[in-house]
Amino acid sequence: MFRNMEYIYKVYKEKSFSKAAEKLYISQPSLSLTIKKTETQAGAKIFDRSTTPISLTDCGREYIRCAERIMDIESGFNNYLSDINDLKTGTLSIGAGNFFASYILPPIIARFQARYPHININLVESDTFHLEKRLYAGELDLVADNYDFDKTVYKKHFFYSEQMVLAVPESLSGKQAAKKYSLTVDDILKGKHLELTVKGVPLELFRHTPFVMLRPGNDTHYRAEKILKEYQISPPVILELDQLATAYHVVCQGMGAAFISDTIVRETLRDSHTAYYKIDSSYAKRSNYLYYKKGKYLTRAIREFLTMLE
Repeated sequence: MFRNMEYIYKVYKEKSFSKAAEKLYISQPSLSLTIKKTETQAGAKIFDRSTTPISLTDCGREYIRCAERIMDIESGFNNYLSDINDLKTGTLSIGAGNFFASYILPPIIARFQARYPHININLVESDTFHLEKRLYAGELDLVADNYDFDKTVYKKHFFYSEQMVLAVPESLSGKQAAKKYSLTVDDILKGKHLELTVKGVPLELFRHTPFVMLRPGNDTHYRAEKILKEYQISPPVILELDQLATAYHVVCQGMGAAFISDTIVRETLRDSHTAYYKIDSSYAKRSNYLYYKKGKYLTRAIREFLTMLE
């Protein structure tokens, strides 16, 4: 039943018989005949050919789900063989959002590759939704994220903690009452916002300030909503974005305020025309993790990479 799994899975991924045939280096009629044989054996259609692009039937969805489980098993065995070779060959696929992929992971990957030069690192950049889907399908070994993945499906390895602060362009933070709470970029770099003696800003001072927010489905959006609700304010939102780094750049251009992480201040541009404010809220502190699927065989390469974070 799963002898032709590779062909069926390729059609599913490409959503086209012709594109799949091209990628598989076989003719389209040959591919179609092969899949029809499997459908005949199953007694049900796998693909609905009446839609554009083609889609899966109920039987097809179950077939793909089982195929992905088989691929997980095959991948686990191949990774086991890689262990036997003492990391002289193998791959490690890591998924991350724009900020993690651009600033946080590269130096860690560089150290790993210096130690294990024969392990091929594949760094995939995408949003949380698509990264989680690829992690579940076994296409990724690890995903770096601060979003809470389903703990019944995934395990997590602590990466690092960070603190959310409010970044406000100086042109929008001129309220005299707010100035005594203002911190500079150097203060953030020195960790002054983490000191217990430093007071958090009363956010009601910014109830009429335009805000830049991240879109729903992002951990920063979730935390920003919780913090604003705690302070019972609903400032005007002028822009919704996908990436935290982009939101910070928008703040630095003077367009609006945004909740950002202290990590992004340390790792990206350090704007001297932006004021930073400590936030007194349990939602302001968050942990970042590397997630992997439960039941997945952890290769030595994965284990060594996780060890480098400790």
